[in-house]
Amino acid sequence: MKDKFYAYIQNLQDQICAGLEAVDGTAKFREDLWKRPEGGGGRTRVIENGAVFEKGGVNISAVHGKLPETMQKMFGVGEADFFACGLSLVIHPQNPMTPTVHANWRYFEMYDENGKVIEQWFGGGQDLTPYYLFEEDAKHFHQTCKTACDKHNPEFYPKYKKQCDSYFWNAHRNEARGIGGLFFDYCKANEQMSMENWYNFVTEVGNSFLEAYVPIVERRKNLEYTPENRTWQEIRRGRYVEFNLVHDKGTLFGLKTNGRIESILMSLPPHVQWVYDHHPEAGSEEEKLVNVLENQREWI
Repeated sequence: MKDKFYAYIQNLQDQICAGLEAVDGTAKFREDLWKRPEGGGGRTRVIENGAVFEKGGVNISAVHGKLPETMQKMFGVGEADFFACGLSLVIHPQNPMTPTVHANWRYFEMYDENGKVIEQWFGGGQDLTPYYLFEEDAKHFHQTCKTACDKHNPEFYPKYKKQCDSYFWNAHRNEARGIGGLFFDYCKANEQMSMENWYNFVTEVGNSFLEAYVPIVERRKNLEYTPENRTWQEIRRGRYVEFNLVHDKGTLFGLKTNGRIESILMSLPPHVQWVYDHHPEAGSEEEKLVNVLENQREWI
């Protein structure tokens, strides 16, 4: 399973990078190959200063070795070996009318002293962070997520949509990071789903990513915007940074386990503002977005 999924995310990285380069029309992804001293490594690809995408990364990694002490405590186990691989992406467009997007799909195995797999699971999801709310974009993104889920279980979309709303919540701001999507974790074999079934589900979601995001970018990338729109985008990007550095489990885990810092912080946007006690103007499009982020809703 680990070889199968790692081969899948390598191919998916190629597909997503090619799809995003085609949308941008100017910039290309720069590739960095890196190795982890404790075992494994990755392939980081970053796009910057394009016609559409100001900054973004589509990264894959496959790491293995002794389970770090922090993870031993998390899982309630002693010394063990592990393998983990995944694809993680964040795309920050230039135009404030075009939303930021994040996605991640991952697989984990843990072994006993004889090398036998004693734990294995999938996790992942995809979510949208707009700066200006276009309801048709939110509905398109969520409908694409639901369509992928429904092919495997009609209960998956409402369950994982709810988990996404709960996870991407900036508790210190009492608002959502964006308008959500899907979030699932610790997807293990059970009576209803084998690991092969989970693989088919996770790859279905991964394969839906470009369909979920690219049509939105095409609709918004050439819309006119003002310096004031850009300022609002940068203020909202500040909330994105806050979530990643305060709450995001993947970022915190990477920082605590000697991860590759450039890959971990790749998700941060290049231009951000923090304005003291900022509140959008009453009745404005900016306030409309904040009202939705404070009161999450159903889009389908």
